[in-house]
Amino acid sequence: MLDLACGHGRIANRLAARGCQVAGLDSSAVFLGRARADADALDVSVGYVAGDMRELPWTGRFDRVVNWFTAFGYFDDPVNRRVLGEAAQALRPGGRLALDLNNVVGWLPNLEPARVAVRDDGDMFVDRHRLDPLTGRLVVERIFIRDDRVRRVQYFVRVFTFPELQDGLLAAGFTGATGYGEDGQALGAAPRGSRSWRTTTTASW
Repeated sequence: MLDLACGHGRIANRLAARGCQVAGLDSSAVFLGRARADADALDVSVGYVAGDMRELPWTGRFDRVVNWFTAFGYFDDPVNRRVLGEAAQALRPGGRLALDLNNVVGWLPNLEPARVAVRDDGDMFVDRHRLDPLTGRLVVERIFIRDDRVRRVQYFVRVFTFPELQDGLLAAGFTGATGYGEDGQALGAAPRGSRSWRTTTTASW
């Protein structure tokens, strides 16, 4: 299995603990360091690789690719489609890709303009959210406040409807795609807090 954009190994290490042969790819050296340290502490083996999801170093290697917790959609649309193509090429025939994203139908009506998180030591960050209807992107300004110092960064993530995602997967060469809620049932337009607040999309190669 490949955990694509594995972060600090939260999923990859658990899969390895269940007996899966797992590789994890991420662009963050900090996250990969944490992932390797946690793997050592759990006494599991994961092949962590520093890399770019736009250019995967594998062809026809994996039975499954997982991309979890909105780790897809951080490029423009042509490059996002390229990422799907790279995932397809990394799979063996009959392999499957699983993506976990926001369920836009249930999530968008409940979008909050801002969110504040405060740590026990008083450090905090504020996220300001704005949906750009011309690009389908959620634009986020994140403001970090630490020791009376303020730092601002901005990023965006593409918000996909299921038909858009399905079209991208089919264009990448997948033979089909199916959407599910978090409960494993068919994807529905459920309100926030329900088990369809997020969507899992699986596609066959």
